[in-house]
Amino acid sequence: MTRDRLRLRPFEERDLDAMAAYRGDAEVCRYLPFEPQTPDDIRGRIGQLFGRTSLEGERAGLILVIERVSDGRVVGDLVLFHLDPQAGSAEIGWVVSPAVAGQGLATEAVRALIDTAFGVYGLRRLTARIDAENARSLALAERVGMRREAHHVENAWFKGRWSDELVYALLSREWTPRA
Repeated sequence: MTRDRLRLRPFEERDLDAMAAYRGDAEVCRYLPFEPQTPDDIRGRIGQLFGRTSLEGERAGLILVIERVSDGRVVGDLVLFHLDPQAGSAEIGWVVSPAVAGQGLATEAVRALIDTAFGVYGLRRLTARIDAENARSLALAERVGMRREAHHVENAWFKGRWSDELVYALLSREWTPRA
């Protein structure tokens, strides 16, 4: 899927170094369920999703890179996973390089992912689970029109502290696709 400034495409082996450049940053990983990653860590964690375009089968999920159209640089990635086929629901997530923070690329990419989830995959409901201290991701979820549905107080021991988690959601009938 291509937009004015970015392209979403399935993750490929050649993207490992670019992904490790931002996923290897401790600040980027501060609210993510993993420590800074090397290419081998990434391969071990999500290698089964490389190149996937289908949500069918066991361990269903997609990982898409966010590629900047102007220079072909990979500046982030998006996931669509934990699919419940009977309910038509899935979880979405995002990781974006701090080098492009404040440029609106994350918002554009997540909107494109939502378009894809509802329009291409026919999903009915999307959720995003976000650490309550992750102000940037909370703001992004709200910018794209997701609504806050739950606040789980101290629900997980996470990176040395009890963490609160906010759950955001969006139904396909609430979404207006963008071209």
